[in-house]
Formats: sequence, structure tokens, C-alpha cells
Amino acid sequence: MPPVEQIGSPGLWAGFIAFVFVMLALDLGVFHRKAHVVGVREALVWSIVWIALATVFGVGVWTMHGPERGLEYFAGYLIEKSLSIDNVFVFVVIFASLGIPSIQQHRVLFWGILSALVLRAGMIFAGSALLQRFHWLIYVFGAFLVLTGVKLFLQRKHADGPTDSWAMRLVRRLIPSTDRLDGANFFTRVDGRLLATPLFLALVLVEFTDVIFAVDSIPAIFAVTSDPFIVFTSNIFAILGLRSLYFLLADLADRFRYLKVGLAFVLVFVGVKMSAVDFVKVPPLASLAVIAGILGVAVAASLMRSRAAAGTPGGAGTPPTAR
Repeated sequence: MPPVEQIGSPGLWAGFIAFVFVMLALDLGVFHRKAHVVGVREALVWSIVWIALATVFGVGVWTMHGPERGLEYFAGYLIEKSLSIDNVFVFVVIFASLGIPSIQQHRVLFWGILSALVLRAGMIFAGSALLQRFHWLIYVFGAFLVLTGVKLFLQRKHADGPTDSWAMRLVRRLIPSTDRLDGANFFTRVDGRLLATPLFLALVLVEFTDVIFAVDSIPAIFAVTSDPFIVFTSNIFAILGLRSLYFLLADLADRFRYLKVGLAFVLVFVGVKMSAVDFVKVPPLASLAVIAGILGVAVAASLMRSRAAAGTPGGAGTPPTAR
């Protein structure tokens, strides 16, 4: 990828990171100081807040650094936001498999996403440094995204069992655990032994799932921009809104049956675009239009299918699938 002028000054980096920590402190220390079940209305309000903040930030990037950078930011945000919806489906399966009550799910997601912010920052900086030093890796990333998209399409109806994953087996082997919950505690004492509760196991699975998804989503954003600041901010804004998105969509997961197909096509598109960056220049507006069009068709087709199934006797839909 040809070198471009980066827009992230030290002041911008410091300001954005400070903003993230302030919002997280308000979230846990003020709005969710007492554990409670997050309802649809609260989740909707917070989803709107996060989307509005992300949009205002994107408008700021557009105003200060030009429409091309602004479109790159919005394309990256749309990619990450759409891929995070697939994350929601997996969280539904994780919490159901481990029997995590609704009142404790926000706590797991908060600490899981806080750790994910740090992990993703490291992956973004590492990816940026590698692409700057080894340009040929862009073809590797592009091919990886295409293969991931094809795999996602072929396995769109396959459901994984998160509690049977190698990550969970490894954690259970290394960390003694119990199947008994102890309120909001990640660890509890049983017969004098300190054991991990299902809440901690759910946290591990959430972390593991996010790392797997980040392997797809971060190279996908590098396909539309090589600026680490745009990659980081678009990624983080999408992740910050993931908890409210989960509580908003958890009960509706089965309605988005064609979303995986749409995500598969998005990954193939950005993979091809990334691999061909030295030969074909795709304008940011065109990238944004293609990505939005693919996702729009997938969501519209899903809703039409759900309405048709709801009008059919016995047509209640299918369980959500996990990637």
C-alpha cells in the first residue's frame, strides 16, 4: 500500500484515548453502577448515542482532513460495525451455553470489551508497522480476507459449540472452575479452593471470540485505509457500541439469517480490493457504496424472509448460528 500522510497527531491520539476512558468510566461508574437487566429501550438509546458519537467524529475527520479521509473512516466503521453484529450472535450462544443470567451479562461484556480495546490496539499498530515495512503482506492479507469470506459463506449454517472449543478446554485445564454462579463474582471459594465461576469462563470466551473476529475485521479496514488513526478510531467506536448492540439484537438474532452471506461478500470484496490496490484504485465513496449496498440487501432479504416465515403456520424461524 503506497505511503500516505497520517492524520493522527500525538494530541489527537491522546485526546481520543482520554475520551474512551471517560466514556468507559461513566458507563461502569455512573450508568451501570448497580447491576440490572438492560432492556430494549435502554439498549436502543445507548446504540443511538454511540452511533451519533461515531458519526460526529467522522464528520470532524471529514471537515478537518477532507472528504477522502472522512469516507475512509465511515467505510471502516461500517465494516467493523457489520462484522460486530456477527459477534452478537456468538455472544448469545455463549451466555445461553453457560447459563449466564441477563443481569450479569453487561458485566461480562464490559470487561471483555475493555480488554478487547487493548488487544485490538496492539493488533492495529502491529499490522500498520508490518504493512509499512513489508508491502507484499498486503497481498497476503487480501487473499486471507477472500478465503475467510468464502469459508464464512460455505459454513453460514454451521453452529459451533463455544463451551467445547479448544480455548475453553485449555482454560478449564489450567484454571480450576465450578459450574456454580456466585453473583457477579468471577471467582468463588468452594471447600476452601478458589475456583473460576461460569462468569469468568464466559469472559474468556468473549475475549477469544473477539480476537478471532479481529483477525478478520482489522485487515478488512486496512483494505480501505492505511492510516492507523482512522483504522483505530473506526474500530474502537464500533466496539464501544457492541454491548448496547448485543442487548438490542440478542432476541432478534434469528431474523438476520442472510447477514452471514452479506458479510461473506463484504470480506471477499475488500479482500479483492486490497490485493488489487497497486493496480486498481477504488475511490472511498465507491467502497462505501458497495459495502453499504451489500449489507442493505442482506438485511432487507433477512427481514422479508422473517416476515414470510412469521406469516406461515409453524414458521418461527431458525436458531441463531455462531461462526
